[in-house]
Amino acid sequence: MTRTHFDTKETHTVTRADLAEAVYGRVGLSRADSAEMVEVVLGEISEAIARGEVVKLSSFGSFMVRMKGERVGRNPKTGIEVPITPRKVMVFKPSNIMKQRINEGTAVDVLK
Repeated sequence: MTRTHFDTKETHTVTRADLAEAVYGRVGLSRADSAEMVEVVLGEISEAIARGEVVKLSSFGSFMVRMKGERVGRNPKTGIEVPITPRKVMVFKPSNIMKQRINEGTAVDVLK
């Protein structure tokens, strides 16, 4: 996740440690318990996505796996056409609430 401050060019990548620190600050668990909680939640989300399940987080968005079909690509150096094999990709679809937060510029404050 990259947190962008739109009034400046500054960006910040939110790490697992940042998420654990936010849990620690808001919930009051120990730092170790907060880090473990973040790991458990991210692990559960990852496992569900890997199984092909849709992960829907209310007011945030949905993560899902989608199949991309075979297509023809082009080597940018040589211009030679090469087939790109079908594959699974993970996609994220933000909720309408998240879209609104982004457009209003309030999504920046979600983790503070």
